[in-house]
Amino acid sequence: MNVIVNRVAEFLYRFPPFSFLEKEDLVNVAQQVEIQYLEKGEILFPQGEPARPNFFVLKEGTIHLVEKTSNGEEIREICDEGDVFGVLALLGKRPYLLTSKIIENSLVYAIPVAVFEKVLEKNSQVALFFAAGFAAGQVVVRQDLSQGQKARSEFKKPSGDNSLLIFSDQSEVKVSEKVLTCTPETPIQAAAKLMANAQVSSIIISGESGFPVGILTDKDLRNRVLAAGIAPIEPVAQVMTSPVVTCRKSDNFSTLYLAMIRHRLHHLVLTEDGTSQSPICGLISDHDIFLSMGNSPAVLIHALMNTQEVAEMRKIRDRAEQMLRYYLENEVAMDFVASVMTEINDVIISQALEIGRKNLASAFPDMDEVPFCFLSLGSEGREEQLLRTDLDNAILYQDVPEVKSETAKEYFLQLGEQVIEVLLACGFDACPAKMMANNPEWVQPLSVWKNNFSDWIMRPTPEALLKSSIFFDFRPVKGNPSLAEELTLHIYEEIRKKKAFLSFMGQNAMQNPPPLGFFKDFIVEKSGEHKDRFDLKGRAMLPLTDLARLLILSHEVVGINNTFKRFEKLGEIEPAYTELFQQAGKAYEILMRMRALEGISNANNGRYLDPKSLGKIQRQLLKNTFTPIAELQEMIHIRFQLDYFRR
Repeated sequence: MNVIVNRVAEFLYRFPPFSFLEKEDLVNVAQQVEIQYLEKGEILFPQGEPARPNFFVLKEGTIHLVEKTSNGEEIREICDEGDVFGVLALLGKRPYLLTSKIIENSLVYAIPVAVFEKVLEKNSQVALFFAAGFAAGQVVVRQDLSQGQKARSEFKKPSGDNSLLIFSDQSEVKVSEKVLTCTPETPIQAAAKLMANAQVSSIIISGESGFPVGILTDKDLRNRVLAAGIAPIEPVAQVMTSPVVTCRKSDNFSTLYLAMIRHRLHHLVLTEDGTSQSPICGLISDHDIFLSMGNSPAVLIHALMNTQEVAEMRKIRDRAEQMLRYYLENEVAMDFVASVMTEINDVIISQALEIGRKNLASAFPDMDEVPFCFLSLGSEGREEQLLRTDLDNAILYQDVPEVKSETAKEYFLQLGEQVIEVLLACGFDACPAKMMANNPEWVQPLSVWKNNFSDWIMRPTPEALLKSSIFFDFRPVKGNPSLAEELTLHIYEEIRKKKAFLSFMGQNAMQNPPPLGFFKDFIVEKSGEHKDRFDLKGRAMLPLTDLARLLILSHEVVGINNTFKRFEKLGEIEPAYTELFQQAGKAYEILMRMRALEGISNANNGRYLDPKSLGKIQRQLLKNTFTPIAELQEMIHIRFQLDYFRR
């Protein structure tokens, strides 16, 4: 191996996914690398240009990935040593979403996709590394994929009334450039008068230099002045919020909005250099943010919470589908997308319940006080229902005296019927098996639900195991969650009494045949409506959901229903298998994305896809998501002693 190839290989081996390669494969890749020297100011590839037959690794220097906007250019990513970018070539011939600008003289390794195809075929770890990057919505695939997950978790922390005010980077915020200011010595009353005259809700306090030293808002006047009995002649410095959180006016929407969420701000001060040691040049309010968000979840959720017109709710849910398409096509992270869609679906259910309760109030005056809980089951219970696929839900209510039992049964059944009617009108599909809250069988008091689960656990017939696979993923959406908690505790108590139930579940989890046949090709449907199509749900997703559920139940983990979150938790519980569980979670996210894209593209539930429609790399990435299925099934087989277990 010559000196240059050796140096290339040594460098690449420092970073994933190249650190996963066997020495022979690493040398082969290094031999094919084209070393490019790029000077400051050059463009490696422009936005909109068809993807080249290679991807890139930054050896040294600095490269910015920028997006053209109506206001010029916006920096989306800053590439650092070892970062992999231009990876969209791996997904097929599609244009670059961003322009790569050379900020400092740089050395880049260009790696031909053709060379890497063979690596992807034989090394599932490498394939899943790239696929996980795509699933995480990464434009640049970095050393530690978990950093993307950590960053996205910030957006899910509660902020005000909604915990999911997710945004689109396409948004533009209207900035107030004429900012009201006063000095620290200004009396509180004088500052309030300035705010009243200008009809604004805040005033910035600036020092002699003109730099911001504090901010006073309407809320501060209420809480810190009137409520605290502070004399209005006191200086604003006594009650202002200080120091001030600041950003640059040129910062993108994501940066500004995230700063407001992290610091729980209603107003954000903008300065020339983004610090408090710089002149003030603008102000943003949370109202400005809200107006800028257009077709974002925050706006959709706000609209849903303020209407009970079913036709309007349908229109809003249709808009959510458009937003979903945007997120999927731009490779936004799947946990991010799933959380958003779950929140929207939950709000629709909540509004449907309010509609139903109002409609039934006069006919059932005593029933409104009976505690109940609306349960989502199946994929919606797992927070994975992206498309408006089959509904699976139920109603759980508190046991009532015998004299009221028939009335309660009738009330909650009618309530369930009204909810289902609204959900169907909003575009969701009815469950073919009628596992819905308009079916008397699934509208029951707590005692009956406990008996149901006890029966399924103690007598695990094939029908009972089928119901278990759906009902064990229940999630309280609206109502009294303590009822659901009590039912959960009952389930674990019953499983402790009959540990063999887990082995029955293990057998059931092994029923799904492997996704690939003897010749390593997709097993497709042999006849019927979906002949020659691959069952993405039944052969790939269902095995993973079954396996995750079984393992979580075996560890008695409460409160985690989502499949990829279950695998994440399992990785913490069983460190020896962390890597396998991480691969399984990432594989499931990829499968969710594929199914949702298939469904949106073909206006169906996305369950069946034509393998012939996939490009070579897409086929290989899909095949590699099957690897953890086989490994997990082998683990289950041994752990639950299925060779020795007989019904």
